[in-house]
Amino acid sequence: MTTLRSGGELACSTEQRSKTSCPTCGVGSTKWGLTFDIPGLKKAIAELEEVMAAPDFWNDPAKVRETNQKLTRYKQTVAGWEAISRRHQDQAVLFELADEEDDLQVMEEVGRELAGLEKEVESLELASLLNGEYDSHNAILSIHPGAGGTEAQDWGAMLLRMYTRWAESRGFEVETLDYLPGEEAGIKSVTLLIKGLNAYGYLRAEKGVHRLVRISPFDASGRRHTSFASVDVLPEVDEDVNVEINPNDLRIDTYRASGAGGQHVNKTSSAVRITHIPTGIVVQCQSERSQHANREAAMKILRSKLVERKLMEQQQKIQELRGDQGEIAWGNQIRSYVFQPYTLVKDHRTDVEVGNVQAVMDGEIDTFIEAYLRSQKGASVAQ
Repeated sequence: MTTLRSGGELACSTEQRSKTSCPTCGVGSTKWGLTFDIPGLKKAIAELEEVMAAPDFWNDPAKVRETNQKLTRYKQTVAGWEAISRRHQDQAVLFELADEEDDLQVMEEVGRELAGLEKEVESLELASLLNGEYDSHNAILSIHPGAGGTEAQDWGAMLLRMYTRWAESRGFEVETLDYLPGEEAGIKSVTLLIKGLNAYGYLRAEKGVHRLVRISPFDASGRRHTSFASVDVLPEVDEDVNVEINPNDLRIDTYRASGAGGQHVNKTSSAVRITHIPTGIVVQCQSERSQHANREAAMKILRSKLVERKLMEQQQKIQELRGDQGEIAWGNQIRSYVFQPYTLVKDHRTDVEVGNVQAVMDGEIDTFIEAYLRSQKGASVAQ
């Protein structure tokens, strides 16, 4: 019989009375499932709710934000696990009935259902790894092609499509904060705001240099080219986050937006560029119709960059927070996408490889994200 252990572990103790192995275990009847401390999470939820009931709790915005994020994460984990466990128990009962009737067709259906549940369990466990201070936040993702002209700019556009597809598949909202098109094709740069729970936690795995190898469609001789693009990922932070921005430290320039957007956008100085003089950080936004809206969006990016800088100073390890991102060139890539002479996508940090390049370019990057997050979790445990 298939059971759900009190600690939250799915396990199977079905005796092999039929020709078909229990689909919970699969071939060889090995244990399937992962352990979640559900009782512990429920206790933590009760404690957080007790803290939130205190009269003076709402006087500290930072504490309110942190507590709400923890409470939301814990409740989602518990609710997700309980939903999975109910479905798992239903399938266990169905399997036993089918086993008694020797109904192989129903057993196969149960097997397919449990295979889907297994993926949901893995997804839930992955989400449980996202416990960093800003992991639950929205993400600000920027793509900057390296040297290489049109070929590199086209590679930047391919990455833009990949991340947009990935975000949409998760039900995340994608907002373009800044977009600078290439002269012939592709992009010179783009900045996106990806809205969704844990967007930053997932996408921080993508920070770094991405390398493309293919026969260039822009080369009449049909030669193979190597192109690079850097991906930077920041958490979107709230305005009440303790980051001091002195207006006297800002240089704000306005200019006409370029690219698509209509006559109004291109004929007025609605685009905004903000330079934070003490740090030299420069941010810009031109996607909105009004100068005021672009200025707000640019300030949002600046605030996130200053938060990241503050974290760097606190940890005194710039390389850890910035990831493996360095010069946008050979030898610094975190991942390679090879279209010719063979097809392969390889993450150089985890050695994970996927042969279906087109699927990856269509947004199927969870394999790489999961491997990276697990490797980081393992490294932190080892330390």
